[in-house]
Amino acid sequence: MSISKNPTPLPKIGLIREGKTPPDKRVPLTPKKCAELLSAYPGLQLAVQESPIRSFSDQEYRDMGIVVQPEVADCDILMGVKEVPVGQLIPNKTYLFFSHTVKKQPANRELLRQVLAKNITLIDYEMLTNARGERIVAFGHWAGIVGAYNGLLTYGRKHGLYELKPAWQCVDMEDMQEEFFKVKKLPPIKIAVTGSGRVAQGALEVLDLMGIKKVSVYDYLYLTFNEPVYTQLRSSDYNRRRDGRVWDTANFHAEPAAYESSFGQFLPVTDLLIACAYWHPAAPRLFEESDTQRADFKINTIADVTCDIDGSIPVTHKATTIADPAFDYDPATGQPMPPYSGPHTLTVMAVDNLPCELPRNASRDFGRQLLDNVFPHLLGDDTEGVIARATIAKDGKLTERYAYLSDYVAD
Repeated sequence: MSISKNPTPLPKIGLIREGKTPPDKRVPLTPKKCAELLSAYPGLQLAVQESPIRSFSDQEYRDMGIVVQPEVADCDILMGVKEVPVGQLIPNKTYLFFSHTVKKQPANRELLRQVLAKNITLIDYEMLTNARGERIVAFGHWAGIVGAYNGLLTYGRKHGLYELKPAWQCVDMEDMQEEFFKVKKLPPIKIAVTGSGRVAQGALEVLDLMGIKKVSVYDYLYLTFNEPVYTQLRSSDYNRRRDGRVWDTANFHAEPAAYESSFGQFLPVTDLLIACAYWHPAAPRLFEESDTQRADFKINTIADVTCDIDGSIPVTHKATTIADPAFDYDPATGQPMPPYSGPHTLTVMAVDNLPCELPRNASRDFGRQLLDNVFPHLLGDDTEGVIARATIAKDGKLTERYAYLSDYVAD
């Protein structure tokens, strides 16, 4: 990172203690990333609020020379990860966290109301994008890594093949990789991974490290193998235009309702589905609940990494937790059942906060993205509008870009 030459006095940054329940062990900046930030911006002050739950201990920050204190109300910019409980918001500060308000999520309406009432400037990580509209900070890669691992863990448990140590019990990914050798006990199953973004790339990384062979979509559909294999499915592999015209990726994203699912061809040959593709509510589902009753429906385990409730995976009627990650779906009744209830049920893993299971790795990656892609704009002049595009509220008002939320926060 280049040294900041910004003559404007730098703000004091504080890392807040996560207050949401269940607690999140991730951090926006690890101890080493804090030290790197201070080195890059001479004169910058930074303090870390004491916390007993972080994956990086208070002492690890102190060992890097970082100030750790009980409160951070003396800081100008406050950074966390998850939504800040309403009662913990400090008036007149600038906050950065995932607010989950831009889609008018009902659970966080009061949070945004109080942000406005307390004259808080809210910058949402999810809205930080480059000029092409691509997100520049995200935990998605680690959702894919943990999601694929959990998928193989779930499959192994369902069929009594092996017992993988849960990811959350691993110190970090290196520790988790010590478990990979156990999947050598897999029979010659077929695994389908949907998506091509950060999440899917994380899933593919795990499958490759496990030594599972990647095959083409054609070979996956029509050939038989004597070892476990996987294929990566892009949108064009399992969707088609309703009017029969040729596939158009840009048009699919612009008019998803003009397309229908062609995923049916994969149902008779897939044993484990790892769903990593972004899904728009107007887009087709991969399959319908009624399809699970088809005689040729072969899928018996699903790792729904995207975890869209009643979304692309129609049997995901609820999210699961890190402590209780799976449930069974009974195709005959359409009802959920306890996990691993029997051979005729469909076992679903749908944890909605997967990166929390490898918090140290996820935090290191996220901090790197912040240092490279965000702080030059946050502590600079933001000529590219990176911070402006992600600022939901300022001076007690919604910014113009997010004025559509006015009815969401109205009394």
